[in-house]
Amino acid sequence: MSFQLSRRSLLAVAASSILSACTQVPKPGLEAKAADKANKDVITPREIDPIEPERKDEPAPKLDYAKIYGPVKDEGYDVPAVEFGAIKPEFLRQEVAYATNEPAYSIVVDTQKMYLYWVLPGGKAIRYGVGLGAQGRAWKGRAVVHWKRKWPRWTVPDDMVARQPHLKKYGIEAGGMDPGLSNPLGARAMYIFQDGQDTLYRIHGSPQWRSIGKNASAGCVRMLQQDAIDLYNRVRGKTPLLVI
Repeated sequence: MSFQLSRRSLLAVAASSILSACTQVPKPGLEAKAADKANKDVITPREIDPIEPERKDEPAPKLDYAKIYGPVKDEGYDVPAVEFGAIKPEFLRQEVAYATNEPAYSIVVDTQKMYLYWVLPGGKAIRYGVGLGAQGRAWKGRAVVHWKRKWPRWTVPDDMVARQPHLKKYGIEAGGMDPGLSNPLGARAMYIFQDGQDTLYRIHGSPQWRSIGKNASAGCVRMLQQDAIDLYNRVRGKTPLLVI
């Protein structure tokens, strides 16, 4: 297949490291100043065994959710507290029993149950509730967290700009939307690659905490801001990902 490069094509390639298929439209008037500080962890894929059926979760120990989901000062931003009492308890962060063949310190996203597991040794995992957009429900398979970023930019793909012209100001040529509390990618984003190629699949924080445990019309895998920060701090080099 042959093709001719144009200025727009070159811009698209240059923006590939920040382009996101996560297309939750932000509310206007809440943009913050840019604080685009990258923290990249390049990962080499490796083969891992198929997942086994999940065991019944054991009761979670009592946790101080008022502290876990309280307000956070982070990288110059004031992340607001989450009204955790309005979220179903099963979608709050907790340690659970989890039978799997996946290696410890890997990620499993269960799109049916809307859980993300950070696998621990000894048949345990930290389970987070997630919200799923159309992109988050559509893609399944094995991949790796190729890199991650604090307070990322959100760049609207050209096809979405074509459908919603008012988002052109956040398009590739415009350089995307500044980081901030209203940015759809939230406080943290983890970028998923498969066979060295960007899948446009993202695990990220979300300012819309009410979307956790629910399907949405657009977006990838959304987490509560505090949970996205917690997972980001756990993810190191060579982190495999399985989406089922």
